[in-house]
Amino acid sequence: MPDKHLSTQFDSELNGVSSRVMELGGLVESQIRQAIYALSQFSTEVADEVVETEVRVNAMEVQIDHELSSIIARRQPTARDLRLLIAISKTTANLERVGDEANKIARMAKSIIESGSARTLPSSDLRVAGDLASGLLRKALDAFARLDVTAAVSILKEDDLIDREFDGFVRKLVTYMMEDPRTISASLDLLFLAKAIERIGDHAKNIAEFIIYIVKGTDVRHTSMQVIESAIQ
Repeated sequence: MPDKHLSTQFDSELNGVSSRVMELGGLVESQIRQAIYALSQFSTEVADEVVETEVRVNAMEVQIDHELSSIIARRQPTARDLRLLIAISKTTANLERVGDEANKIARMAKSIIESGSARTLPSSDLRVAGDLASGLLRKALDAFARLDVTAAVSILKEDDLIDREFDGFVRKLVTYMMEDPRTISASLDLLFLAKAIERIGDHAKNIAEFIIYIVKGTDVRHTSMQVIESAIQ
């Protein structure tokens, strides 16, 4: 991922930690897919697998953070090198939070499955949003590996699709609750799951913003798309 550096050892260290970030990203992406599958297929076994994976995700996050701290202390990087290490640290934190969201989805899915209430509600609709969120995270990781600013901007725009899916799902749940008040409790559980999926999209968006920060040195958080596109010119 990083450009060739004057220090071969530093370059090797950066590549090593970057590879572990990609490995962590692949692991949490798998968590998302499994969590959504568990809900849509009513599989408590798969939900349990997602929960068990959380321990591994947390351990990897701690390991990467330790390696980054060691590199910064020994190499004392500046300018783009420092931005890169900071962005890797923030990306790792966001990936760990994605794992948290997947864990929440799996735990809630297991509870819903065991109660049997979700079978009367459009729980399978969440798979569309889940696939979008998982796909967006994959694109963000690919863009991060290449430090591709153009792809990063596309990801920022695509996050709106997940937001629209969430809004549409909420309207559908409201309709169910109005027509049958007995579904209110289960509908609120599904709303919790939908919100977790939306947050996964937000974390993918954060990673895209870190890419722009590394390459352009510009913090584009809370910035309009028009300003962002102008900043990367």
